[in-house]
Amino acid sequence: MKKYRYLSYDARKIIEKKYKKGERPEDIAKAVGANTATIYNELRRGYTGQEDENFRPGYSAEIGQRVLQERFKARGKRGGKSGKKCEAPEGGKA
Repeated sequence: MKKYRYLSYDARKIIEKKYKKGERPEDIAKAVGANTATIYNELRRGYTGQEDENFRPGYSAEIGQRVLQERFKARGKRGGKSGKKCEAPEGGKA
């Protein structure tokens, strides 16, 4: 079974460059060594809010990297509605 991995910032820069040239996500995926779905997810993650010169949604590697890092930070801050972490009940097993 293949292990999952995250795109590096260098891979994001390659995606940005090739996407600006007008290359298809399928071709970008082959160049980066990732699945096509990964490229589509990354293009959504790094959306700039504007269209590029090819009239497609704009992509920025910096935005994609920043969004990913923000989501990593938010992972550890989960808790219930009160914001407290769950604890084992007294006398019981967790």
